[in-house]
Amino acid sequence: MAAFFSKLKDSLTKTRQNFVSKVTELVAVHKKIDEEFYEDLEDILLQADVGVAATCHLLDEIRVDVKKRRISETEGVKDLLQEKMGQLLGDNPSLELSAAPPTVILVVGVNGVGKTTTIGKLAHRMKQQGKDVLLVAADTFRAAAIEQLEIWSERTGSGMIKHQSGSDPAAVVFDAVQAAVKRGSDVVIIDTAGRLHTKANLMEELRKIKKVITRELPGAPHEVLLVIDAATGQNAMRQAELFKDATGVTGIALTKLDGTAKGGIILAISEELGIPVKLVGTGEGIEDLRDFDNDEFVSALFAEEDEA
Repeated sequence: MAAFFSKLKDSLTKTRQNFVSKVTELVAVHKKIDEEFYEDLEDILLQADVGVAATCHLLDEIRVDVKKRRISETEGVKDLLQEKMGQLLGDNPSLELSAAPPTVILVVGVNGVGKTTTIGKLAHRMKQQGKDVLLVAADTFRAAAIEQLEIWSERTGSGMIKHQSGSDPAAVVFDAVQAAVKRGSDVVIIDTAGRLHTKANLMEELRKIKKVITRELPGAPHEVLLVIDAATGQNAMRQAELFKDATGVTGIALTKLDGTAKGGIILAISEELGIPVKLVGTGEGIEDLRDFDNDEFVSALFAEEDEA
């Protein structure tokens, strides 16, 4: 766990520099907790893509507790901010696994967010847990997407269901659910096209896929994971809203956290959409996909540079 905390802390370096370092500077400059201090803190939160709603929530909570606890030093506000961020993020729901296999995980998201790579890493993790995994190539619009998933299938030792490029994605999913039941697969992970979230017809295709899954296996899909690139910032909010409406997203898999200064988007998603972040990618390695832990995230974000 110490190794993962260190990895998470490293991946949050840019966010820490863009956010916590500025809070530290703010505390050093302001000795008094006044309106100017709160306004500057608000600016820092917004610049880190914490979002308007989450920023207002945090500031309201801080104002109340500053009075209640009679905090007079600005340094105390920094500690209070860390505490309130942890409370805002709430519990740590894990991936939903069906008591009666197969568990079906539908993975959605726009192009370029690392969706297929996330699926490969998730398949690897499931295989490490001794589960029989079936990957499903329902992104039939790009031959390269099918080939990429095939590589992950071979690399992780997972089964795979595919059709020819250009086939009906819902038909691939139908065959996959049937095959999973016959084979006794434990987990089915479905890759979908990197759908442009502004295209209504592509969202309708996702609804069709989900309907086929539910019809063939009542109670499924057990998870609808939306893969989001952390660097997308506030654009991720619009993506999440549309995918939530179309598919009933149950969790977020956040990728490329190590390459962005906008890690505050996690708080915005939690506050405005009520969708928990369930998985987080902290690097390129096959092991660099872990369950998201709210306490670890906040601790790593506020960690000192020499803290391992």
